Amino acid sequence: MAKQSILVIDDEPAIRDMLQIALDAAGFKVVLAEDAKQAYPIIIDTPPDLILLDWMMPGTSGIEFLRKLRRDELNINIPVIMLTAKVEEASKISGLDSGADDYIAKPFSPRELVSRVKAILRRTSEESIKEVIFAGALKLDQLNRRVNIGDTLSSLGPTEYKLLQFFLTHQDRVYTRDQILDNVWGRNVYLDERTVDVHIRRLRKAISIAGHENYVQTVRGAGYRFSIQLDKST
Repeated sequence: MAKQSILVIDDEPAIRDMLQIALDAAGFKVVLAEDAKQAYPIIIDTPPDLILLDWMMPGTSGIEFLRKLRRDELNINIPVIMLTAKVEEASKISGLDSGADDYIAKPFSPRELVSRVKAILRRTSEESIKEVIFAGALKLDQLNRRVNIGDTLSSLGPTEYKLLQFFLTHQDRVYTRDQILDNVWGRNVYLDERTVDVHIRRLRKAISIAGHENYVQTVRGAGYRFSIQLDKST
């Protein structure tokens, strides 16, 4: 079985070397790049299974690189973990809203990072088993990262897409805000619970065609669930 490949993009040689040692030991194939300019041709030639991306880099920053990657239909689904010394909540939200799958603050434990890499790859593998998911007239195409309601293409931001993807793969179950934060934003990313409410509102607005926004249901005192069975008691 071929090794899963991890592309490390970081301008600090010590960080690159440390990650290469840790990921090699965990059984991954590791490819290194010191900046976005080096990384682009690697991704085009041999797309990795996951990218570890430093936020603060010379030239094109990590966040700019991530936004460009998420606009590239050929590589839009490559999972990305941001590496950064920025610990403010606003920075975390900015990275995650730009399409990062997880976020880890420097300095970090190599063992923790390897565990986060394995968790993201496991989740990605599970999600890719079923490429297209339907709920009423709503269609989520996981391969092309597109959402349609009937013949209408719905425009979702990266976080709203991940939120809808989570709901569609876990229909008819109630989740607390904390559980949604853990599953959509990633564990150990400490954000205010109200962040969930903000993105729920954005998601409802994005799918508000023919009543599909009502599938995202508020369960009072508990959290949220996604169901095509409309329950007026909640």
